[in-house]
Amino acid sequence: MLKDFFVKKKKYASIPSEQANQDVPHGIMSKCPNCKKIMYTKELNKNDKVCMNCDYHYSMTGYERIESLLDEGTFFEYDKEMVSENPLQFPDYLEKLEKDKKKTGINEAVVTGEGKLKDKQVVVAIMDASFRMGSMGTVVGEKITRAIERAMELRVPFLIFTASGGARMQEGVLSLMQMAKTSTALKVFSDQGGLFISVMTHPTTGGVSASFASLGDYNFAEPGALIGFAGRRIIEQTIREELPEDFQTAEFLLKHGQLDAVIHRHEIRDTLANIVDIHHVGGDMNW
Repeated sequence: MLKDFFVKKKKYASIPSEQANQDVPHGIMSKCPNCKKIMYTKELNKNDKVCMNCDYHYSMTGYERIESLLDEGTFFEYDKEMVSENPLQFPDYLEKLEKDKKKTGINEAVVTGEGKLKDKQVVVAIMDASFRMGSMGTVVGEKITRAIERAMELRVPFLIFTASGGARMQEGVLSLMQMAKTSTALKVFSDQGGLFISVMTHPTTGGVSASFASLGDYNFAEPGALIGFAGRRIIEQTIREELPEDFQTAEFLLKHGQLDAVIHRHEIRDTLANIVDIHHVGGDMNW
């Protein structure tokens, strides 16, 4: 009799928990990875994916970034259908790419195109860390290079938002070649008088940080962004010294002269628009 009572009690006790799960569908709430505060995802998205409690900057997808940056309805995408192949016959590489395509809705780790920033024409490249951790393969390098060349043809500023784990290992030296290719394109763009603004977001590492991400006429970063080439543990083991707690953060780089500014996400659009406006003379770029 007593056993039946506890069995029934356990059965009934589970009902509120099941109802609670049904009352709060997946994705309705978000938990900040920094302060652990729980908030409505809808409210977080309205705040440009910045935690209302501690100001932690969540990652943004390429299209989310474009929506928050450019004038509504002005974006025209480049090379949307360009996709990676498997030149080194790396096992399961194409299958992993297909999974990321379905998960993210994009074909590669960067979205490029043109649009207007407060009525000024710009070309943009937005890296998306949700696709293969934003790693740079041949298609990423090619799309960025084409975007730079298009900005040169249009004689408009080139803006890039970086978010990457570095060169893509599945493409080996072919991915490393993109460091030189993109950097060369930027040198030609600079020699022609082009304006290049780089905004580094969390994380910007490896071959991306060692190439185009750090070559801007203006180099900015979002608060708390991890920026660096080799990992912290590797550096500590190599030099046999303990590194500062804030090492490889945007704030550390700013303090040591490697960035021009650390800019809050809410201020990025206005700041970039002001810089682009300063570089216009009589409505045209000062080439």
